[in-house]
Amino acid sequence: MGEAKVEKSQMWLYHLGVRVTGIVAKKWFTPSVRGEANIPETGRAILASNHLAVIDDAVIPITVKHRDVHFMGKMEYFTGKGIKGKLTKFFFTNVGVFPVDRAGGVSAESGLVTARKVLEMGEIFGIHPEGTRSPDGKLYKGHTGVAKLAFETGSPVIPVALWGTNVSQPIGVIFPHRFPVAVTYGRPIEVPKLQPNEITYEKLRSLTDEIMRRIMVLSGQQYVDMYAQERKRQIKEEELLKEEEAREIPE
Repeated sequence: MGEAKVEKSQMWLYHLGVRVTGIVAKKWFTPSVRGEANIPETGRAILASNHLAVIDDAVIPITVKHRDVHFMGKMEYFTGKGIKGKLTKFFFTNVGVFPVDRAGGVSAESGLVTARKVLEMGEIFGIHPEGTRSPDGKLYKGHTGVAKLAFETGSPVIPVALWGTNVSQPIGVIFPHRFPVAVTYGRPIEVPKLQPNEITYEKLRSLTDEIMRRIMVLSGQQYVDMYAQERKRQIKEEELLKEEEAREIPE
């Protein structure tokens, strides 16, 4: 897959969506916001947030009044079939979301390339370092892509904590329930711009761990030192084992 294009001329639907649907969404979720002053009025920045539900990527933009926030979106949002698939692609393309192949490899790297371009344009980029939604409300180990972007662009990283979105929209639920949510924007972590040969794994891991530590402090979540994808695999294996054991029990 080639690099996704991010052009300011495509952002009209973003503004329309935030203004129109934001009014309804705010009444539905009644979000409380703290620390918005930590988001710069101008210039690049990375919002690094915990990830509890699909609606996280809607709650953050409607609570950032003075800036646009760009997010990566999973490839499935852009490859759906039929009218629904086309409408989904149209919407996400025009609200500042661009596709990324979460399977990894070259396709995933192209997502980071596009994210870097967003930051180099002086925009705000939102990312969930956990890489996927938490399966149980706990905070999981962060992937180092967020640190790589920060070092490559010299962008400050603002830790973000969300509450209640997983109650409003549990895994498997499409339309969120009415439930108050909250978001806190923490103090920026200033990050120097480094040359490629200066970016080591140790620096990436250290910065990522510090970002996750700050998210943990803001959110109050229990931290688990494993990737969320790994925990999801464990849960699936445990469920399969229970099913096998249930079948083996004689009637």
